[in-house]
Amino acid sequence: MTVAAGVPANLCAVVLAAGEGTRLRPLTERVPKALCPVGNVPLLDRALARLAGLGLTGPDRVAVNACYLGDQVVAHVGDRAHLSLEPGDPLGTAGGVANLRDWIDGRPVLVGNADAYLADPAAPPGPDVAALLDGWDGHTVRLLGQPAADPAAPGTFAGHCFTGFSLLPWRLVRDLPVVFSDLVRAVWRPAEAAGALAVVPYPGTFFDTGTPADYLAANLHAAAGGVLVEETATVTGHCVESVVGAGARVDGDVSRTVVWPGATVRAGERLRNVIRAGSDLTVPCRAQG
Repeated sequence: MTVAAGVPANLCAVVLAAGEGTRLRPLTERVPKALCPVGNVPLLDRALARLAGLGLTGPDRVAVNACYLGDQVVAHVGDRAHLSLEPGDPLGTAGGVANLRDWIDGRPVLVGNADAYLADPAAPPGPDVAALLDGWDGHTVRLLGQPAADPAAPGTFAGHCFTGFSLLPWRLVRDLPVVFSDLVRAVWRPAEAAGALAVVPYPGTFFDTGTPADYLAANLHAAAGGVLVEETATVTGHCVESVVGAGARVDGDVSRTVVWPGATVRAGERLRNVIRAGSDLTVPCRAQG
């Protein structure tokens, strides 16, 4: 596939999918966060589709790291990307990139969080983040961001919250140590202090899906205020503002609920603002909006 206009010819991409997703437990005791479905599409597949929209596909151009429940990630990705399976505990965002240094091999790298849900009604996945690449000088760090409610709050950059994608020059990747570390402290803050970091605004909707509330909110956004039912699901009950996954069965009533693939909601059950997995796990949450 030819890269899209404005994309550096030697650009590669890394999708970070190694995290434990502790805030989403007990859901992530069954499935790694990167494979949790949003709108009936695993988050990791959404990230790979966004890269494909920029012309970045295949194991020469795209890498995915994995660690926690890594076998599931490896099996899911297959030959669609280069795989970096981290032994032991996850290396963190910077350590995960450093572990791919030989694969990156002198190229600039677009780094995306697998758990980032982005949607821009004005542009499809890929072109919606292309502004991150427009006019890039190849030397500075760029972050995709949105204005923060409190521009001075900890964790903000130039008054913005990070929204899942960053662009890194090789010079800042080359010497990263393969130890547990995060991009915020290892790369972004030093670049910011040196005047070599810029934030590119993202105009669409963003959720980091890290908590049950945000995960539910992302699913409800994907359903566009309606009901999204995968074609192999069976619904004999009543659904309002919900997402029902492949092979699921809903005989009860659900409202503002995510029913995972293969899950069941029995007749007489009434679920609201929850996530149902299997037949025995119900995770309550309070959706935004």
